[in-house]
Formats: sequence, C-alpha cells, structure tokens
Amino acid sequence: MDQLSFFSAEACGPELADLAGVLCGPGRITAFGRTAARLSVLVGEPWRARALATEFARRGVHADVLREESGLLVRTAFRADLIGFAAAWHAGEVKELPTGFRLTGGALRLWALAAGQPTGNHYLLSVDEAATATHAPLADACGQLGLPARVVGPNAGGPAVRVTGKRRLATLEELIGAPPAAAMAVWPQVKPVTAA
Repeated sequence: MDQLSFFSAEACGPELADLAGVLCGPGRITAFGRTAARLSVLVGEPWRARALATEFARRGVHADVLREESGLLVRTAFRADLIGFAAAWHAGEVKELPTGFRLTGGALRLWALAAGQPTGNHYLLSVDEAATATHAPLADACGQLGLPARVVGPNAGGPAVRVTGKRRLATLEELIGAPPAAAMAVWPQVKPVTAA
C-alpha cells in the first residue's frame, strides 16, 4: 500500500494558501487599495484554464476564464481574503517571494497546472520572467519540500525551476497528486525502463 507524503496535495487537502502556487509561476496579484486583491494567471491551453478554475473553486474562490489575445486569463474577482497575498508577494511594483515562504504540495500542484511541462528526463516549472529575484528562492523552496531542483535559463527551456531524475520526479508526482484527465500528457511521470 502506498503511503501519502505528509506534504502532498492529497494529504493536506485544499487550502486558500495553495493559490500561491500560481504566483510561483506566471501569476499576478493586484491589490485594490488595502481592502481587496485579485489573482490572475495567463495560460495557453484551455485545459489549464479549466483545471485552475476547478482548483480555485475547491478552495472556495470563483475564477472566471477570459479569452485574451495572448491566451486564456484565469481571474478572480477582487476579494478581501486575497489581500494577504498582495501584501506578502509585492515590494512596491515588483513580485517577490514572501519572507519565510514554504512551498506545499497544494501550491506545487497549482504551479504545475499553471506552468508545468515535462521535457526529456526533466520537469520544468516555469517562473515569472519579470521576477528574477524569485527564481533561486523558488528552487530553494522546492528543496525544503524534499525536492531538489535548480533554475535553468532559456537555453534549457526556462526560465524555470527544473526537477531531474527518476526519484525526484516520483517525489514530485507524489506531492502534486493525481492529474486532471486533460493533464496526463504534461504531468510528471517516471518513465519505466524498457529492456533492450
């Protein structure tokens, strides 16, 4: 019988704090004064938009999916319960990792849904190109979760945090839980070794 990791998305259950996962990638948080904030993330594939809207709903947050010129925008309304994200993730106009940020399986799941992609023997979690100061700390946050990773640049498919190796991919797969049906092709999977 398989045992779930204490930090996995399935063991912890959905929490509002998991929405930070989209901010690890290309997500944006916009404050309305000091009373409310809106979370949004632009994705390229319809399945990503649907899966993220579903995951937001599991956490009690409705998100609309809007067609934009450059993709699909998954966007919440301005909400009082999101203002903490805006305060924690911004220093002025620049997105930064909150002090003491700890990645969870649930946040990692949303990051993978928003911006995860397998490539060869690696799994890439895209990061925000405009928030370069978050890249190395995000790789460190993965390491603190028991998932050693490193930052790679455009020549290696980035900017992204890259997870490499069968054992690490198995850990990643365990942490983020079962994929939505439409995500099977881009979910981290340990490839079975075939006999020559």
